[in-house]
Order: sequence, then structure tokens, then C-alpha cells
Amino acid sequence: MTADASGATTASAAPSAGTGAAAPAHRDPQVLRWLGAHTASTLGDSVYHLALSWTAVSNGTPTQAGLVMAISAVPRALLMLFGGVVADRFGPRRVVIASDTVRCLLVLGLAASLFLTSPGLWALAAVALLFGVVDALFLPAVGALPPRIAERDQLARVQGMRGLSYRLGAVLGGPLGGLAVALGGPATAFGVAGLLFALSIPLLCALRLRQLPAADGTRDGTALRDLADGLRYVRGHRVLGPLMIVVLLSDLGFVGPFNVGLALLAEQRGWGASGIGWILAGFGTGAGAASLLLAVWGRVPRAGLVSGWTMTAGAVSVALLAHTPHLALAVALALSVGLLAGLSGALCNALVQTECEPAYLGRVTAVAGLCSLGIAPLSYPVTGGAIQLWGIGPVYAVSAAICALAGVYSLVVTAVRRAELPRS
Repeated sequence: MTADASGATTASAAPSAGTGAAAPAHRDPQVLRWLGAHTASTLGDSVYHLALSWTAVSNGTPTQAGLVMAISAVPRALLMLFGGVVADRFGPRRVVIASDTVRCLLVLGLAASLFLTSPGLWALAAVALLFGVVDALFLPAVGALPPRIAERDQLARVQGMRGLSYRLGAVLGGPLGGLAVALGGPATAFGVAGLLFALSIPLLCALRLRQLPAADGTRDGTALRDLADGLRYVRGHRVLGPLMIVVLLSDLGFVGPFNVGLALLAEQRGWGASGIGWILAGFGTGAGAASLLLAVWGRVPRAGLVSGWTMTAGAVSVALLAHTPHLALAVALALSVGLLAGLSGALCNALVQTECEPAYLGRVTAVAGLCSLGIAPLSYPVTGGAIQLWGIGPVYAVSAAICALAGVYSLVVTAVRRAELPRS
């Protein structure tokens, strides 16, 4: 065993580029360990958020509950770029293990407090705040880990597997958390979440990392300089710079209609809460199918071109969603949005993984995460206010135009349009 520049343990026997054909990602024990850890962590995250929202609503006013749920977004947005610096400095495996360990201890501590006493909303807010800080470290490190466990030509398949893992966590996490609350209350649900985080830790510790090129000349000694160096790298890269704009525009156009507008659309059409559930199920099915396609196929030829066109086509379905009077048609449109946008997003992520130099991957992932999870949610109140002023149709049309602009931009930029995933 050897150690790389970040201090992560690397198996000298691990396959590296040019040493012969490696096992496909779905048969690689390293990838399967990582996938199991990712699934357990995603399930824990879903159960935790359900338990947090239920406990906050049960112990406070709707406004107080909303503040508790939103408070974690502040440190996540403010600190995510520095989380990328930490991942590049100390190695993503080490950061992910530490993050899941802290999340496990935080949530189990809250579960114990709820079993013994009633700590109040301040304790929930404190845990949510710390959870956001940990997320700012966890998310960039998760994005930087795949190139250290799989060959470059397998990274698209890994992104598909990661998408399936995320969908599985989202689908099963809610019912699992609800069952835990029903059987033993919020304390039991937080305990289940903590145990799921704990399950991921030994799987992550068992990973053997691939040797990557050294990170010579990429650090100047301070976190701020590392951050500035990473931002310059993104800005100057012919593919990654434009891809960050694509990620920002696509999420800005997408998250408002599906996170705020959907409830208003269902209310106006008389579909009710069950209608929202069916539409979201359609979207999830489409996104899961896109991830499965990429996981099985492994490589999509002309990935940049396909990503641009599927993103543009998905924008058409977003615009049409506001004008359908029938729930079944709305579900079908949501399925097409999930399939097209899911494939486009997975291809964008795979291109980021393969285009970026390993020494910068944590910081580049942090920039993409900030665009997606930090900036894009700011459109929520704008979307709600605009629907109140102008109605659903015009707002969905503008949102779809922003999504289409992302697709057109990726098609216009030659380097992105011609970007390819590596061949086996």
C-alpha cells in the first residue's frame, strides 16, 4: 500500500490506465462498495430530513418549522467552495468518511436527546446548521471520489449508477422514515438515519484508491489561494467553464416549476396532493430510466451534442406541462422531463469527471454544486411571486426558455458540443 499526495491510501495493485482492461464498473468490487456506501448515506439523508421536518412541524409554528428546514442551506451555500478546497487538499475519501462519521454522531446524539427529554426547536436548528456545514464538505468530496475508484472510461457508467442510488434513496427513504416515526416517534427515525450513516463508514474504509497524477503546482499554501487557483482553472478551461454556465441555467429554469410551481399547478387543476405525487413519480421514473440507461450503456457517443439536444427537448416538455388539463398527460410530460433532463445532467456530470484534472476535481465539483444547490434555489420565491402576478403559463414558458438557453448554449460552444466521453 502507498499514499498519494492527499494522504489517501492507494493500493499498488489497483488498475490504472494503460495496464489492461479493467472490470466494468457494475462488476468492480471497489465501485460496488462505494455504491453501497452512497446508497446507505442517501437513505440516511432522506430519513433524516423527513424526521427533521416532522419534528419541527410537531413542535413549532409553520414559520419556525420552515426556518429549521432552511437553516442548513446557509452554511452549505457559503462554505461549499471551501469544501472543494478541503477535498482536494486532504483527499475525498478521507473527507467523505469524516463527514458521514460526524453526521452519524450528530443524528444519533439528537435521537438520544429526544429519547431522554424534549430539547426544543433550538436543538433541531443547531443540528440542522451543523448538518449544513458538514454537507458543504461532503458534497464536493463525493463528486471527487469516482475517478479514484474507477477507470476514466467507466466514469459515465458510475454516474448512471450514482443516479440510480440517489433515486433509490429518494424513493425508499421517505416511506422508511415515515414507518420509523409511526413505530417509535422522531427519536426512532433519527436513530435509523444515524445507523444508515454508520453503515456507509466501513464500506468507505474498505475502498482501495487508484493512483492519480500528482498535484504538483496546484497549491500555493493557503485555502484562499487554492480556491482562487481552482476558480481560475474553471474559468480558463474550454469545456468546464461553459459547463458550469450550462448547469446554472438548466437548474435555474428547472427547479422553480418542479419545486414551487407544481403545487400551484395541481391546485389550479384540482389534482390535489395525490396529483403532485403522481407527477413527481413520473419524473422520478424518467430520471431513473436515464440513469439506468447510462449505467448499462456505459458510454454515449457525442456526449456533448446529446446533452445539449436532450436538455433543449426537455425544456419543451416543461413548457407544455403548464397547459395540459389532464393528469395522465402531465405525468407523461414529467416522465419525459425526467428522462431527457436526467440524461443531460448525468452526461454533464460525466464530462466534468473526465475533463477535469484530478487535482482540481473537488473544487470544480464545488463550483457545480454551488450553481445547483446554492444559487438555483434562490429562484423559489421569484417563481412563486411571478406565478401570483402573471399566472402559471407565462412563468413556465420563461422557465422553459431558460432551460432551452442552457441546451442551446452547450450546442453553440464548440468545445462542449464536441466533448466526448473516453472510449474503453
